[in-house]
Amino acid sequence: MVKITDNYLTDKKAFTDAGIKVPSYDITQKTGATRWVHFGGGNLFRAFHAAIADRLLESGDLDAGVVVAETHDPDVVEGVYKQYDDRILRVITHEDGKFEKELFASVADSLFFAADHQAEWDKLFKIFENPALQLATFSITEKGYNLWDTEGNLLPAIQDDIKNGPKAPKNNMASLTALMFARFKAGKYPMALLSTDNFSQNGERLQKSVLTIADGWAKNGLVPAEFVDYLKDDQTISFPLSMIDRITPNPSDMVSDQLKQDGFEDYQILHTPGHTNIAAFTNTEETHYLVVEDDFPNGRPALDKAGVILTDRDTVNDADEMKVTTCLNPLHTALAVNGSLLGFNSIAKEVSDPDMLNLIKQIGYVEGLPVVTDPKVINPKKFIDQLVNKRLPNPYIPDMPQRIASDTSQKLAVRYGVTIQHYIDDPKRQPADLNFIPLVLATWCRYLMAVDDQGKTFTPSPDPLLSELQPKVSDIKLGDKTDVHAHLKDILSNKSIFGHDLYAIGLGEKVEAYFASQISGTGAVRKTLAEALAKYAKNVD
Repeated sequence: MVKITDNYLTDKKAFTDAGIKVPSYDITQKTGATRWVHFGGGNLFRAFHAAIADRLLESGDLDAGVVVAETHDPDVVEGVYKQYDDRILRVITHEDGKFEKELFASVADSLFFAADHQAEWDKLFKIFENPALQLATFSITEKGYNLWDTEGNLLPAIQDDIKNGPKAPKNNMASLTALMFARFKAGKYPMALLSTDNFSQNGERLQKSVLTIADGWAKNGLVPAEFVDYLKDDQTISFPLSMIDRITPNPSDMVSDQLKQDGFEDYQILHTPGHTNIAAFTNTEETHYLVVEDDFPNGRPALDKAGVILTDRDTVNDADEMKVTTCLNPLHTALAVNGSLLGFNSIAKEVSDPDMLNLIKQIGYVEGLPVVTDPKVINPKKFIDQLVNKRLPNPYIPDMPQRIASDTSQKLAVRYGVTIQHYIDDPKRQPADLNFIPLVLATWCRYLMAVDDQGKTFTPSPDPLLSELQPKVSDIKLGDKTDVHAHLKDILSNKSIFGHDLYAIGLGEKVEAYFASQISGTGAVRKTLAEALAKYAKNVD
């Protein structure tokens, strides 16, 4: 048996016997000043960013480990960082069942970043006051950047932080801005703030949040106006865009069991009181992409040597649009709402269903691919090939339709609305040419009923618009005569949901027709899908 805290340099054989690759460097001897801080110590960082740092430490292109600042759950720091000497066991689960296990020692320190954790708070401020710091990266989820309610008003907690200033803020973005103020006061040192969260225009969202806080402080006389100028000057502070792609679900019981069999003692999964699932190990897929705008005013580690694609801003935007609007996210949402209605609890099982596989092929290859902009750094067709043939069918990635179905109302305008807009803009096409995107939009409306295809009720995944939208369809009974237009007109005409008034562009009636078919009785969702595929599907093999 081997433990993650065993000496991997002197006891390498014990790790090798357990099938675990170990580093050749000693992180305690990497004593350079901190160049890289990462906010968000969850599974994506542990599987992806930590691996990038590990490669650079191995090659000598990084002279100090990453400092991780967890912002959500203090039990993560104590439970899986400090307990295991800040080490990480990454398990890549291949679709053929092979497990690729590797130990990372690339985290130099971990801390919980909040003003009421004084010692850790002070430690991070000292790092930000050091001119050697080059970048901070973020994986704090899209919600971590939000300062506003649905009406566009600043949240009460943000108003308090703006009123009270940089000494003891409560919100993550205000705390980050306080760090930047300390860096400004220390010497107006440059650096990059790089969001690697999985949403479009992530760097611009980060910039907007930081500047909103800083502007508020300046207007209240709590910081000098020069601080805002410092943040706005792209020669000193940059907010690069990125596109990230790596499926990294919660630690898997199946992986935990296999690690135990392989002789790894620290196989247990921790379920924290804050509802975080994390372990000494993290499981992920083999395929991964990180495309980053190469804009680092204080220099950067040699990220390209560790597989990061460094490019210009337009190319990052193109790569992001390719993924989010065509080649991955729309397919995911189609699987999410259909899978929830058809009784699937595994994405891998769902794509083994011929109808579901054909549906996502039609959305990706037939309807999306002809209008997507090729980013050149990633081939869009090969990206879809890899997704449908290798990534989604991987039974060792325990992803679920129900997870992906969360917040669908917030995703449709990007995941489908952008492709619809391309059909509007292209003189050779029109939205009425689309058959399967409208079907998915109808299926989402059917999903809002919270009744599956067998007529059984289910609990929809969390979504901020459920309370507003569900009453519009809650009185519909399967098999009953229903005025579909009366029920759906307010939903389908809502531009904030779809990016378009679907009636104005000629798709509303098509969505209504699909929905009418889907509520005709039990089994009608499956039947409607099969009929649409039989009528409209094109051969993509």
